[in-house]
Amino acid sequence: MPSTEEIKTAIVDREIDLKRKFQEERIIDREIARAAEGLISKDMALVITGPRRCGKSILAFMLGKGRNFGYVNFDDERLTMEATELNKVLEALYSLKGEVDFFIFDEIQNIPGWEKFVSRLVPARKVILTGSNAKLLSAELATHLTGRHIDIVLFPFSFREFLALKGLEYDIHHTPDVARIKSYFEEYMETGGFPLAQKLGRVFLAETYRDILEKDLIQRYKIKYPATFKELAKYLISNASSEVSFNRIKNIIGVKSPHTVKEYTSYLSGAYLVFLVERFSFKLKEQALAPKKAYCIDNGLVNTIGFRVSENKGKAMENLAAIELFRAASRNRKMEIYYWKDHQQREVDFVVKEGRSVTQLIQVTGISSKKELEGREIDALLRAGKDLRCDNLLVLTHDYEAEETIDAKIQFIPLWKWLLADSCKSYGYPAL
Repeated sequence: MPSTEEIKTAIVDREIDLKRKFQEERIIDREIARAAEGLISKDMALVITGPRRCGKSILAFMLGKGRNFGYVNFDDERLTMEATELNKVLEALYSLKGEVDFFIFDEIQNIPGWEKFVSRLVPARKVILTGSNAKLLSAELATHLTGRHIDIVLFPFSFREFLALKGLEYDIHHTPDVARIKSYFEEYMETGGFPLAQKLGRVFLAETYRDILEKDLIQRYKIKYPATFKELAKYLISNASSEVSFNRIKNIIGVKSPHTVKEYTSYLSGAYLVFLVERFSFKLKEQALAPKKAYCIDNGLVNTIGFRVSENKGKAMENLAAIELFRAASRNRKMEIYYWKDHQQREVDFVVKEGRSVTQLIQVTGISSKKELEGREIDALLRAGKDLRCDNLLVLTHDYEAEETIDAKIQFIPLWKWLLADSCKSYGYPAL
C-alpha cells in the first residue's frame, strides 16, 4: 500500500511529464474536444474511452486547463492499491492543490472496485474518467453510476487531425494543396493515426499491440490459452475488411467451441482493437447467423500486424472508411453500420442506417479512373439500393470523382476528399 507521500510523488511526476509534453511537442486540438467540454458538469461523470495510446490523457488534461484540477494516472505502478485506499489519493491531491473540485482519473479501471469511490464524488465534483477497456468500464459504470455518466470515444487521429499535426493548411480546390494532401493520404493510409506512430513508426505500433493483448486483455481476463488468443487477434487483423465466421475461425485456431471465439473477439472489441460489422437483414435471426466483417481500429496496426497496405490497397481503403464511419457512429447514437450481401454474392461494403431507415449505401474501390470501374460493384450497389429503398449511393475511390447515372444516380468521391468532408453535416455529429 503506497503512503500519501508516495502517492503525491507519483501524481507530481505524471503531471510534470504531461506539461513537458505540451511544451516540447506539437499538440493539436482534437475534433471531439469542444463537444467534450460542454459535457463536463457536476452530477455527471464524463467518461473518455478509446484504444490505448490514442491521446486520452492529453485530451483529458487539455479539458482541465484553466481550472484547479487534480490529475491522477492509475497506469502508474506506484499507485497499485485497493479501492478502500483511494481516499488517500484525495488527501494527496488536497495537500498538493488545495480545495480541488475537478478530478481527472486516468485508466481508473486498474483499481478493482473504483466505481463506488467515483460515485461518492460525482454529486459534488466534476469528474473525468478515462479507460482503454469499454467492456470493463461499461459493466462497472452500469452498476453504480447508472444515469450519472456520459461516454465519448476517442479514436486515433482522423485524416483531418493528421493534416493538422503535419501543419498543413489547405484548400481542396487549390492544385498544389491537393498534391500535398494526396501525398499525406498515402502516408496516413500506411502509418495510421496513433499519435506516437508519427514519430516512432512500426516499433511503437508493435509495442502498443503487445501491450493491448498482454496488459489490457490476457492478464486482466486471465485468459487460459494466451497463444490461441494471440493467434485469433492476428487472424482478425490480417483479415481486416473481410468476412469472418466464428465457426470457421474455431477450426483455424483449434478451439473447441465457436462461443470461445465469440467471447475472445468481444474482449478484442472491448479494447478497441477490432470491430465486427453484421450483415444487414430485416430478419434478426439471419443477421445473427451470417458471417461478420472484421475491421481494425488503425491502418498502421493492420500494416504492422496483418497485410501490407501496398499489397492490398482496396482493403486498406475500406478499413479507413470503416474507421471514419465508426467514429461518426460513436457520436451519433442513432447511426448503425452494416454490410449487405445477397444470395448471388453481390456485396456492398457499408449500409448506413439511422432509426428505421437506410440512409446511405457505400462501396469502396481502389480505382483512379472510370475505365477501371468493375460492373459487379455497381451492380451490387444498384441492387442493394432497390432492395433497401435507398437512393443515396456513394462510391469511394482512390482518385476518381464524378456523378454518374446508371439506372440511378451514383456519386464517386476520392476517399481522401470524403475523409476531409464536413462530417457534421454528412452524418449528424453534434456540433463541435
